[in-house]
Amino acid sequence: MVLSVSGASVARGGIPVLEGVSLRLSPGEALVLRGPNGIGKTTLLRTVAGLQPPLSGTVEAAPESLVYAAHADGIKATLTVEENLKFWAQVFGTRDISPALDAFCLGPLADRPAGALSAGQKRRLGLARLLVTGRAVWLLDEPTVSLDAEAVAMFASAVRAHLAAGGAALIATHIDLGLAEARLLDLSACRAAPLAADDFDGAFL
Repeated sequence: MVLSVSGASVARGGIPVLEGVSLRLSPGEALVLRGPNGIGKTTLLRTVAGLQPPLSGTVEAAPESLVYAAHADGIKATLTVEENLKFWAQVFGTRDISPALDAFCLGPLADRPAGALSAGQKRRLGLARLLVTGRAVWLLDEPTVSLDAEAVAMFASAVRAHLAAGGAALIATHIDLGLAEARLLDLSACRAAPLAADDFDGAFL
C-alpha cells in the first residue's frame, strides 16, 4: 500500500466540505475522484499532499513519496523548457530529463523560454515535472486543463507508464482519460452536512 486515507474529514476556509473519506492505493493503481464543482476534490488532494491537516481521520504514505500537481504549472518564465526541468530534477535529486522531454514532446521546445510558450505547452511542461521527481504517488488536480486531445493522450500515456513502473496516481478530473485500469470514487456520498445557522464559531475552529 502506497497511500491510505481513513475516515478523513476536510475543510475549505474553515467550512467542512467532505467527511468520512476513505481510500487506498497500491502500486500500479490509479483512482479518479469525481463529483460536482465545489464538492472538495481540490481540498482533499491538498490534504493528502500535506498542505493542510484533516479535521479528522488519517492520511498515511511513505515519506517523500508524494508529488502534487495543481492548477498552477509551477514553471519559471525566464528559464527555458530544459532549464525548468533541470531545476526540478535537481530539487528532487534526479538527473535525466530526457524521458520527461520525450513523454510530452518538448524536445523541439527545449531551448524556448517558458514565458514564450502557449497555455497548452506550459501545461505540458508543468506535467513533465512529474517525471523528474522520482515520486511514487502522483496527486493530480484537473491535470488536463488547457490541453488539446493530442496532449491529453500524451498525459494518459505518461500515467500508464508510471503505473506500469509500480507508481500510483490519485486524479481529480471531469474528463475520461481512457485509463481503463483506473477506479472511480464519487465524493458526492461524502459531502459534509452544512453548518447550522447558529454555528458561526464552528467555521473558525
